[in-house]
Amino acid sequence: MNTSTHQNIHVGVDTGKSQLDIFIRPIDIFFTVNNDEKGIEEAIKTIKQHVPQRVVVEATGRLEMPFIIACSEAKLPFVIANPIHIKRFAGAIGQRAKTDKLDARLIAHYSEAIQPNLTQLKPENMRLMSDLVARRHQLLAMQTMEKNRLQSLPKHLAGTIKPVLTTFKNQIEKTEQKILSLIESCPEYQNKNRLLQSVPGIGKVAAASIISNVPELGLITNKQAAALIGVAPINRESGRYKGKRVIQGGRAQVRTVLYMAMMSAMQCNPVFKDTYQRLLDAGKPKKVAIIACVRKMVVILNSMLRDGVMWNENIAKN
Repeated sequence: MNTSTHQNIHVGVDTGKSQLDIFIRPIDIFFTVNNDEKGIEEAIKTIKQHVPQRVVVEATGRLEMPFIIACSEAKLPFVIANPIHIKRFAGAIGQRAKTDKLDARLIAHYSEAIQPNLTQLKPENMRLMSDLVARRHQLLAMQTMEKNRLQSLPKHLAGTIKPVLTTFKNQIEKTEQKILSLIESCPEYQNKNRLLQSVPGIGKVAAASIISNVPELGLITNKQAAALIGVAPINRESGRYKGKRVIQGGRAQVRTVLYMAMMSAMQCNPVFKDTYQRLLDAGKPKKVAIIACVRKMVVILNSMLRDGVMWNENIAKN
């Protein structure tokens, strides 16, 4: 039943690991559901009854993606909001108290007052792009193995390997074309792609990997971004014991892509070239220096996407 015929309904969703807190404004309905398939189905059913103008979800990581996908499938108008914008709005209206209900109410109020543009994101395309990037990586690995065999096996077997290499080359090109087509199909992807590829060293594959596998980049803090990719050093200390700081966890596929991108960036990007050389001069092992450069790149990319600015060397110096 539509109870909101004459009202502009705005829904705020505060996302947690185990639950979703939902506030519907201005009719002041608040409810909580589990952040699982059953809970999300219940939430979508309730929200649809009120025909909202916007369903605003604060981007906190991938925890919100199942709900966003459900909104997309239910054809609900949704917005993935930048947490910084929500925080600034809270400061503007003088809200300091913080509870799950107040957070959901704040997000709904933000939706009504600011009326942010609807997100044109197609979550199914995001998943497909992630799969295509992973498949391209697999094809490249198999191509490398065949090239190695071409060098080590007798020449009379070359005729059995070259056709396979041609097939891999064609499949890699087709996969890259599908990735580009997905980017071109979405204005939000296009804008992110333009910003990311403005960085010398970031190519179309690295950009696609970031867009599909780290959609929250630009919506989180720099420390969270580094931890998310898995390039933030973790302390290993207990009492008097002080172990070496190491990286762990994070999204390995993106980290691998950015590692390879950094190998290119250190050749063509003076900022990372200078950083790498400075770390080597300080006695850092080469791999440690490269990972440190990748961490610097992640921080810069996060800032660029957050502020919507193109690459320039002054960004890296700040």
